[in-house]
Amino acid sequence: MGGDHGPAMVVKGALLAARRLDVDVFLVGRTEEVREHVDELPDNVTLVDARDVIAMADKIDAVKAKPEASINVGMNLVKEGDADAFVTAGNTGATLAAALLRLGRVPGIARPALGMVVATSDRGPTMILDVGANADSRPAHLVQYAYMGGAVMERSHGIRSPRIGLVSIGEEDSKGNQLIIEVNRALRASDLNFVGNIEAGQIPHHVADVAVMDGFTGNIFIKTVEGVAELFFDELKRAVRLTPWNLIAGLLLRPELRKSQRRLDYAEYGGAQLLGIDGIVFVAHGRSDARAILGGIRAAGEAVRDGVLQQMHEIAERVPARGLIESSAANGEDAQDSQDSQ
Repeated sequence: MGGDHGPAMVVKGALLAARRLDVDVFLVGRTEEVREHVDELPDNVTLVDARDVIAMADKIDAVKAKPEASINVGMNLVKEGDADAFVTAGNTGATLAAALLRLGRVPGIARPALGMVVATSDRGPTMILDVGANADSRPAHLVQYAYMGGAVMERSHGIRSPRIGLVSIGEEDSKGNQLIIEVNRALRASDLNFVGNIEAGQIPHHVADVAVMDGFTGNIFIKTVEGVAELFFDELKRAVRLTPWNLIAGLLLRPELRKSQRRLDYAEYGGAQLLGIDGIVFVAHGRSDARAILGGIRAAGEAVRDGVLQQMHEIAERVPARGLIESSAANGEDAQDSQDSQ
C-alpha cells in the first residue's frame, strides 16, 4: 500500500518478481484494492489482508496507533517465520519504528542503519550507510555501521577485506567535526581495512567498498546524487532534440547511454537494507516503479540466501563498539597530552 504509486506499481512489481524469481510473495494490504490491479494470481502469490494504511505523511506514532496497518502486518509475517524478508516502498520512519517494535535489534547493535549498494563505477559496487535511518549518531554507531557494511560487502558481493572509508570534509585524519575525528580514531584502532577519510566527491570513483556517514549526511548525499543524475539525463535528452545532427549522435550513443543510466538509476539497486534489525527488511524508494519493486524483492531474496542476518549476529558479537570508542578516545587524549607536554 506504500509509496507514491502504491498499490498499482507495488503489485505490478511483485507479480514480476513472482514470475521471474524463485520466491513466494505475500501481498499485504487492503485486499479489495490489491485485487483491482491483479488479473490472475500466480500460485506463488498470496494476498494478506491489512485494513489500515500508514501514509507517507503520517507520523511515527501511527505505528502503535494502527496495529493492523500493512507495515505492521508484514513485519509480523517475518517475526513469526511465515516470511523471510519484508520489502516496502512506504514511510521510512514508520518502517524503522515497526521493525524495532516487532523484530527488535540484533543483540549488541546499538542502532540500525539504512545501507544502499550502488554501482559507483565499472570497478564495482559501494555500500553507502547510513542513508537516513538516524539523523543523529554517536561515534559508536558509525563504528558499527562500518562493521555491518563491511560484512554485507564481504558476504553478498564476495569482496575480501572490504575497504572502509569515512566520509569527511577532507582526507586528512584531522579533518571533520568531533564525531568524525572520534570515529576516525576508532576505525584506525579496529581490525577493519580502514582506508581513512574520503570526500563525498570521491565515492563515485570507488575509492572504498563501504562509505560510512551519519544518516543526515547520507540522506542528503543520496538524494543529491539522484537529483543530479536526473538533471543530467533530462539535459541530455533536451540537447539531443536540438538539431538533426544531435539526434543522429544520440541514436548512435543510445546503447551506451542506457547502460550509464541504469548504473545511476536507484531502481536497479532494490532500495536500502535496514541493517542491525533482527530480520531482513528493505526500504525501496517512495517513487518506485514496478522495476524498482522487482529489484527490492530480488535484493531481499539475495540477502536471505547469502545469510546476511546471520552475519549481522556474528558481527555484533565481534564488535564491542563502546569499548573501542573509549579506548581510541583515551589513546587520542594520551597522544594529545604528550604533544602538549612537549
